[in-house]
Amino acid sequence: MIYLGCAGWSVAREYAEAFPADGTHLQRYAERLNAVEINSSFYRPHRPATYARWGASVPDGFRFAVKVPREITHTRRLVDCDVALSSFLDQCGELGERLGCLLVQLPPSLVFEPVVVARFFDRLRQVFPGAVAVEPRHASWTAAQSLLVEMRVAQVAADPPRFGVDSEPGGWPGLVYWRLHGAPRMYVSEYSQDYLKALALRLAQSDQAGVPTWCIFDNTAAGAALGNALQVRTWIE
Repeated sequence: MIYLGCAGWSVAREYAEAFPADGTHLQRYAERLNAVEINSSFYRPHRPATYARWGASVPDGFRFAVKVPREITHTRRLVDCDVALSSFLDQCGELGERLGCLLVQLPPSLVFEPVVVARFFDRLRQVFPGAVAVEPRHASWTAAQSLLVEMRVAQVAADPPRFGVDSEPGGWPGLVYWRLHGAPRMYVSEYSQDYLKALALRLAQSDQAGVPTWCIFDNTAAGAALGNALQVRTWIE
């Protein structure tokens, strides 16, 4: 299965005609794309009832990726965060079967420390058996691959890349997660047709290999993400 979508479900005006006219933004969005990344969870908690409402408003095959709170990744830096993690999982767990993946985005300053990382992901795996992807942003994480495989955690393929191995999917090979921020202007630039065609081919190859594959466009500042996702959709259907 290829899970294709954007970081957020806003329907930009220039693409409004591609979506149904009726329903909430999420309901309209979910009629054309089958996945979304919830980034607001990084900044603030959402009530369990809010997650339950979101989950109930989308089709059966739709999936949410939910970003782990910055209290865990940036403030506590993966240390002593059992209470925060439990609270977060209690909230987003209300998505039920539509909770497709957790995204752990790390601060650029967070160096790979094997003991700290192993302890965190071991704890996470005790309470959450589902898909997990990590987006590290420090070059020391080139040494993390074997540990990520052991913990069944995929490493995000990021564009633009921050260090040597993060331009390609890494970590646990049982999950692929592309996260595309826009280039040359992060969060703003749209991707070229050539880039998107090559990306669609990569997604199809992962899918044909039986690997659950995520592709999230995060170049949302000027609405490019939605157009890019819709274009890729036409090539992978």
